[in-house]
Amino acid sequence: MELLYHKTNQVVLEIRDCFQKLGQLKHSNIDTSTLEDEIKEKINLVEKNCDRLDILVQKEPVLKRQSSKLKVDQLKYDNTHFQSALAKHKAEKNRKLMEQREREELLSRRFTENKASGDTAIYIDYSVQHQNSLMSANRGVDDLISSGSSILDNLKSQKNKLKGAHRRVLDLGNTLGLSNTTIRLIERRAREDKYVLIGGIILTLIVMILVIMYLI
Repeated sequence: MELLYHKTNQVVLEIRDCFQKLGQLKHSNIDTSTLEDEIKEKINLVEKNCDRLDILVQKEPVLKRQSSKLKVDQLKYDNTHFQSALAKHKAEKNRKLMEQREREELLSRRFTENKASGDTAIYIDYSVQHQNSLMSANRGVDDLISSGSSILDNLKSQKNKLKGAHRRVLDLGNTLGLSNTTIRLIERRAREDKYVLIGGIILTLIVMILVIMYLI
């Protein structure tokens, strides 16, 4: 287990370095798609290794199991934040690309001749208002998606923490010899937390869908 943990921790450090490079290239015209794909691959690798570490933790000695579980939870926590940061970066990148396309379309709009007066006119006010409305709606949707993604990631992280705490309490209960009644109370509380988590996710998705429908 220690070997896999150290390898996974090294991948986490590599992801941080990649995000630093991504931040340096943020305001340049260099395409960052390759770097984004590399970050995504490393995030998937960490997630896969964490699943394997969860299995190996259960095979650790009882006295060492709790500290090993905390290490794995920390890796999961870091990886969750990496996923959120990458999603936010891509949303911001897509927003800038859309704004750039809208500017180019506005600048390339042809003038029309007013045959009655001979003057050249352009419906600039309408175009600007239309563009501002689209940009405002687009930013609102992007912010909502980013916020919803962060909320779902946090809920997922909290779920993993609750599961980890539940397992640790059960391990401690087996070690200390807790009664079956106490263990059943703990399991019932874990189920209640699970229902609260699912309800929060469903409520967040409903709010996101309603806001997107009204904005669009």
